[in-house]
Amino acid sequence: MLLPKYSMGIGDRFAHQGRVQLDALLRAAEQGIAIAPVWNKSHREHTIVGSSPRDVRATADAACAARGYRGPFFVDADHIGLKNVDAFLDSSDFFTLDVADCIGSPPSAEDLDRFVARHRARAWRIEVPGLDAPLAITEERIARTGRKFLAAVKEAGRIYRHIEKAKGADAFVTEVSMDETESPQTPIELFLILAALADEEVLAQTIAPRFSGRFNKGVDYAGDVGQFAREFQEDVAVLALARREFGLPGNLKLSVHSGSDKFSIYGPMREVLRKFDAGIHLKTAGTTWLEELIGLALAGGDGLGIAKEVYARALVRFDELCAPYASVVDIDRAALPSPETVKAWDGPAFAAALRHDPSCPAYNPNFRQLLHVAYKVAAELGPRFLAALERHGDVIARNVAENLYERHIARLFPAPCGRP
Repeated sequence: MLLPKYSMGIGDRFAHQGRVQLDALLRAAEQGIAIAPVWNKSHREHTIVGSSPRDVRATADAACAARGYRGPFFVDADHIGLKNVDAFLDSSDFFTLDVADCIGSPPSAEDLDRFVARHRARAWRIEVPGLDAPLAITEERIARTGRKFLAAVKEAGRIYRHIEKAKGADAFVTEVSMDETESPQTPIELFLILAALADEEVLAQTIAPRFSGRFNKGVDYAGDVGQFAREFQEDVAVLALARREFGLPGNLKLSVHSGSDKFSIYGPMREVLRKFDAGIHLKTAGTTWLEELIGLALAGGDGLGIAKEVYARALVRFDELCAPYASVVDIDRAALPSPETVKAWDGPAFAAALRHDPSCPAYNPNFRQLLHVAYKVAAELGPRFLAALERHGDVIARNVAENLYERHIARLFPAPCGRP
């Protein structure tokens, strides 16, 4: 099973927007940009919402059938490990292996010695097209990288073989998540991580490294855009080298997690992708849920009432809702509007504060981030919230499709030659 050059994680927390999300990708296809949809949902999100992996498969299958879509599509068991992967085996064909807890754990002395011995011959300076300086790989750098990342790679191997035993060698796509570290991987570290994955025979088709800056949920990239662009180009260049050196899948590409709404880096990413003719996987899970809230607010009446209620309840439960996302939200509580202020807003005012449009004076990134993690509150409203999604489906659909295509796809994915 092969993941195409361009793919997009389109999480749908309440399983109501699958057809609309697919419409945005079909619109891209009309412009010559083929993007494979990947419906993704994590174990944590299933637990909070009360859904199951079977529900994601049903949403994806129904959307593709309704639109007559015959291209490749996938269902991602997002951020799984050995303790929870079994629940996803029947329904998923894309597995994001979460080994963050093992990063920094010391490997066994035997494993480290074998890793160093196996790659000692690579202790040289490697010229890599796209890098300003050659990779200066030394035995000490091999050992240092092994001490930090080898245990995580070994864990990825255990998860991979467990999935392979259950599904068969060619029946799934593998992503390895290495983004939850304190600092970005250097080009040498990424090269050696890929060497270790090849040693473990983990045939990853996409890898999510750590980049500089903050990738907060639902808002723009916070950091030095120039530094990010350099790191992104370095990582693309290293992947091209690793594919040749280690026999990894020829379609191995980068994945950017919490990638929704990172508008300031889409342009640099697009230029690198064009320069190297490289692929990309972008995860945009929470974007759709926020567009549902915007649609409810614009619908007015009971829709606006529910949107206001979700915010009021979320504000009271700020610490509880933000705790699981502490590393990917950055909220100034003093800049959050009071429930009384929000109660006085009409639909357009609520939508303007929430919609990610930095040119709008009313846009409030703190308000947006809190609501991004407040889907638990909506889930607790149960049938009342789901019924509102259906009642106001038309206005919600317009916002979901416009956001996914205009703000994400059109800005990031390179158009074919001859098209703007």
